[in-house]
This record gives sequence, structure tokens and C-alpha cells, in this order.
Amino acid sequence: MKKTLFKLASLKFDQNGLIPAIIQDYKDKEVLMLAYMNKESLRRTFALGKTCFWSRSRKEYWVKGATSGHFQFVKSVAYDCDLDALLIKVRQVGKACHTGNRSCFYRRIK
Repeated sequence: MKKTLFKLASLKFDQNGLIPAIIQDYKDKEVLMLAYMNKESLRRTFALGKTCFWSRSRKEYWVKGATSGHFQFVKSVAYDCDLDALLIKVRQVGKACHTGNRSCFYRRIK
């Protein structure tokens, strides 16, 4: 079977050029965080092997762990059936959340 090369242009970025990226621990499957990427941050993620995101508030790129040391080493990148969301499985070093929690999803509604 011939392997087809995936094209970033196939992904459906929103009107601001962003796509949501769900970050999940590759071993225990815990959802760690949600962040946004654009084409360039996705390219940087592939080049570095660490997650790189676009900060909507600061309007700049940021590599997860660059200041905290809590890096996310990319194990796999998948996209959903609609091509408008990413699932990135990582080896998380330290905490994923800026609050000091392992996951950003530590609060419950129900």
C-alpha cells in the first residue's frame, strides 16, 4: 500500500488561522490541556519534537516548558474526521497546567 504524504493545507484552520490542539499523555491517556496552533507553530512542533503553540492573548509563539522546564515531547499527532482539531500525544515532563496541576482539567462541574 502506498503511503500518502499529509499536507498541512488539508487542515481546517479557523478565521484567525488557528486550530485547537488537545494535548494528551501518551501513556495514561489523561487529557492535559487545550491550546491553539497555527501552521507555523505546527511546523515548529514537528521541527523541535516539543509542543509549540500560538498565544492568542500575547500574540506570540511559545514552546511549552521554555520557562517552566515542563516540556511536552511529541509522540504522535492526529487530526479529527472534520480536519478541524488536533490530538497530540506527548510525554509530559512535570506539570502541564500553569496553576501547578498536572492537567488543566482538574475542576469538575459534575
